[in-house]
Amino acid sequence: MNLIPRMFYLDDFFDDFLISGTNNLKCDIYEKDKNYFIEADLPGFPKEAIKVETEDGYLTISASKEEKKDDETRNYIRHERTSKSYKRKFYLGSIDEESIKAEFKDGTLKIIVPKKEEISTAKNIMIE
Repeated sequence: MNLIPRMFYLDDFFDDFLISGTNNLKCDIYEKDKNYFIEADLPGFPKEAIKVETEDGYLTISASKEEKKDDETRNYIRHERTSKSYKRKFYLGSIDEESIKAEFKDGTLKIIVPKKEEISTAKNIMIE
């Protein structure tokens, strides 16, 4: 809520432009032993609104929620709690898609992605 009156019509445009870069889904990805670990912050989202998918070595995290406008009698000065959706896609390479585990607790999504065992395809070439 802003208590100072707006002087320019473009103030909201510039606010949204500057804030939008910081509104992305924040993730940490690290590697340890035979797993990748992904932690994503999704505060305010219910578990049912979050989707984790894999395809061809890519892991996709998406979440969406819509803010309901039930009370039409309110005279909003500023209404910022609206619908949100996030989507991030990461290439992890050769992963075991059947053994991925995910947990959502206290607004943080934690995913453990096992790596697939790499089979060496190196061959020795005999020189004549």
